[in-house]
Amino acid sequence: MSHNSYLTASQQKTRKKNLFILSILTILIIVTFIISMNTGVIKLTPMEVLSTLFGQGDAQQQLILFEFRLPRIIVAVLVGMGLAISGAILQGISRNALADPGILGINAGAGLMVMLFISFFPATAAAPVFLLPVLAFIGSGMTAILIYALSYKRHEGITPMRLLLTGIAVAAGISSAMIVLTLRLSPENYQFVATWLAGSIWGSNWKFVLALLPWLVVLLPFVYSKSRVLNVLNLGELTAVGLGASIEKERRWLLAASVGLAGASVSVSGGIGFVGLIAPHLARQLVGAKHQILLPASALVGGLLVLMADTIGRSLLEPSEIPAGIVVAVLGAPYFLYLLARLKQ
Repeated sequence: MSHNSYLTASQQKTRKKNLFILSILTILIIVTFIISMNTGVIKLTPMEVLSTLFGQGDAQQQLILFEFRLPRIIVAVLVGMGLAISGAILQGISRNALADPGILGINAGAGLMVMLFISFFPATAAAPVFLLPVLAFIGSGMTAILIYALSYKRHEGITPMRLLLTGIAVAAGISSAMIVLTLRLSPENYQFVATWLAGSIWGSNWKFVLALLPWLVVLLPFVYSKSRVLNVLNLGELTAVGLGASIEKERRWLLAASVGLAGASVSVSGGIGFVGLIAPHLARQLVGAKHQILLPASALVGGLLVLMADTIGRSLLEPSEIPAGIVVAVLGAPYFLYLLARLKQ
């Protein structure tokens, strides 16, 4: 009895700690959200932002806040969440600490499809916004199937290191194809593609929010419902089979969800790498490896990371902007090397 009560007390303590961490992350997102609304070439004081939010601002203030800043901020948070959950799924199904949609080439596949569409379309302004996530999903899906097929060996399944090396090789090939494609672009489209490849939150109007939102609304609850499956997959293939999990079937569904989240996010944000790598790792250190709590924590860390990167990028060299992807890469590249060094030990 005392043993059971001890377990219950321990579980309650862990739950309280995890809820506290999730609350802190949510507060940090709200604070960064407020700072981001005040950041830009045209300054708005906190009081002006507040009065504009309640319909008291002038026409210019309303235009700046509602048409430029708010959609961009929301897109940044949604993109961060999508990429972070995508990375958490990939790390879970491959049991590879270095799995990330950017490193594995899935982002590059989505980018190639979006770029093909842009290069054959006369103007980016005319491109149907709601078609971009679908195209990105097709591109990232084809890339994922290719990587999966090349990594799979009949009697061994997929080994983490083979998956990583195959992904890096495929990403390199796709990047080369994208460089060749840029040669046939018009100057305007080339400028757009260059900004997109650097990972700029370019989809900064409400259409892009509406294009991205359905993917997250459908896929995030689905992935969360598979939390227990991810926990079982983490135990290894033999244990998972022993516990009755149909590994390949579950893995395919989760891979499809990961590809959908990464593709939709990349279609409106460009090539932001490392978010899917860093966010699940930081979340794991904060709340542990159980996916029931790891997935929400990863989403919050990812949203916070991209929003902070975008806010820093907009404010550091005003009036010029540093793409959010470059800011994340400055943080992410050393972290990737640190993880790589740890894994070799």
